Amino acid sequence: MAVTKVIEINAASDQSIEDAVAQGLKRASDTLDGVQGAWVSDINVQTNERGEITEWRVRLRVSFLLR
Repeated sequence: MAVTKVIEINAASDQSIEDAVAQGLKRASDTLDGVQGAWVSDINVQTNERGEITEWRVRLRVSFLLR
């Protein structure tokens, strides 16, 4: 029987939403064994004074197998 745990992490990128997700998953995989996937539960942006996006931020719920 497999048991999965879910944690919530935040990740950011100045490139794109996809890059923020990829960076978050890469970092989670560096410290967690058995990462199975993730879902994006929130997306935010930071802007400069002209309203241009300077950073994409995502909140991820990452699932991984417990041993």
